[in-house]
Amino acid sequence: MSDLFEILESKIMGHNLKIVFPEGLDERILGAAGRLAQAKLVTPVLIGDIGLIQEKAKDLKISLDAIEIYDPKNYIMMDEMVEAFVKVRDGKATDLQAREILTDENYFGTMLVHMKLAHGMVSGATHSTADTVRPALKIIKTKPGVQKTSGVFIMVREEEKYVFADCAININPSSQDLAEIAIESAKTALMFDIEPRVAMLSFSTKGSATSPETLKVVDAVDLAKEMDPEVILDGEFQFDAAFVPSVARKKAPDSLIQGDANVFIFPSLEAGNISYKMVQRLGGFEAVGPILQGLNRPVNDLSRGCSEEDVYKLAVITAAQGFVAQYQ
Repeated sequence: MSDLFEILESKIMGHNLKIVFPEGLDERILGAAGRLAQAKLVTPVLIGDIGLIQEKAKDLKISLDAIEIYDPKNYIMMDEMVEAFVKVRDGKATDLQAREILTDENYFGTMLVHMKLAHGMVSGATHSTADTVRPALKIIKTKPGVQKTSGVFIMVREEEKYVFADCAININPSSQDLAEIAIESAKTALMFDIEPRVAMLSFSTKGSATSPETLKVVDAVDLAKEMDPEVILDGEFQFDAAFVPSVARKKAPDSLIQGDANVFIFPSLEAGNISYKMVQRLGGFEAVGPILQGLNRPVNDLSRGCSEEDVYKLAVITAAQGFVAQYQ
């Protein structure tokens, strides 16, 4: 696991990346922000009452040097932010409504990312997933050609690294959704120095069973190959056919994937969520995520039960995504 984050830290070091934390008064956020600033990995941007944050940081003996703090109620560029918000919402909010909405820390933080005043945002320590993701979908929106965001986990055990998706967002993805998830997951894999070999999973391997569920995956494979012919991708596979070479030789002898897949796309949220938790608990893997993908700029969601270390790690991941997004 340490190697994984050393790779990401080396990618973001020295690039003056700014990461927004809307929950600036939370002790875990403050602790992680202090560490990130001290290590000179990113410039943390805390949102909240400046006086209260300064007082809390003093109590916790956390230096606010190299940390920026903004209060939505006293933001010097609020007029510009309101104008940008009204524009991106395409008239769905008046100036007066925008000013009220932008007092919400998550909307304010998301607008900093949208206006390229920051490279990404991490929230969720005290807010729900919906509170974190909703502003991102309304403001930052998904990339061209991507209709929905999705959530991946990087599963790590010593030298082993795998990508599991979607384990966090889409309950019953369509063939189009699965294809998009597959291509975006391959891009996420590259960020972690994983050369993607993508397996589209099902309870069938290459037509061994036929049902609407298996045909959905078959169609997704075709769509994904059209979206990006360069990605090594195949399916539909049962997990053993995607992961065990001897099974692959029997069940899918002509496939590009011969038991060497490292990116696994699940046919439903139910399958993905159950699988990553089983691998985590029974297999001794650490699950890094969820990492949201498919957005124009990165916004990631913490668990409300997160630790300071979780905040630190997700900020590093978000910064790495932000670094990549600069060149897309």
